[in-house]
Amino acid sequence: MEKFIDYILQFDNLNSQQLDFIKSKAREIELHKDEFFWEAGKTVKQIGFLTDGIIRVFYYNNKGEEITRYFIDEKHLILSGNTIDEIYMPSEYLSAITDCKLVVFSRQDWKEISQTIINWDHIIQKIITKHHSEKIVRRSELVSQDGTERYLDFIQKFPTLVNRVPLSYIASYLGITQSSLSRIRKNIR
Repeated sequence: MEKFIDYILQFDNLNSQQLDFIKSKAREIELHKDEFFWEAGKTVKQIGFLTDGIIRVFYYNNKGEEITRYFIDEKHLILSGNTIDEIYMPSEYLSAITDCKLVVFSRQDWKEISQTIINWDHIIQKIITKHHSEKIVRRSELVSQDGTERYLDFIQKFPTLVNRVPLSYIASYLGITQSSLSRIRKNIR
């Protein structure tokens, strides 16, 4: 819980009553490797903050192949939809790559926090903007790079993920085959 509170406080100040209220609405859960946090086509019922572990965001293409869109690592908020009132059914899956620990809030509790803490929505908007900018930078560079450059960039940007994520997922994220990734890794050693 403290990791979540420390993270939120980077974006604005909250008093002890506000922090206690947030803590009263949160619960901590564990997600084991290969368990889903969200599944495509199923209504999302909770908001999460990843304190430990890695979650993979993926979908199935029209050929039935799994395509990794990105990875969520520690200190990332997992929100649903554009507003808390919107019923959100994702088209992607969020699955634990490693055992994970999350701080989670029901949609109703999240809404109550928003209605009670005046600057809550402002804090969350700052977080969303930060995450969105990071995602755009990560994905846009992949378009203009060859496989080797993508992998080297991945290592530089995600040094903590390289040894914790299966190569097949990294290859999918980079848009290359697993055998190509193996050759690239062999050539850069």
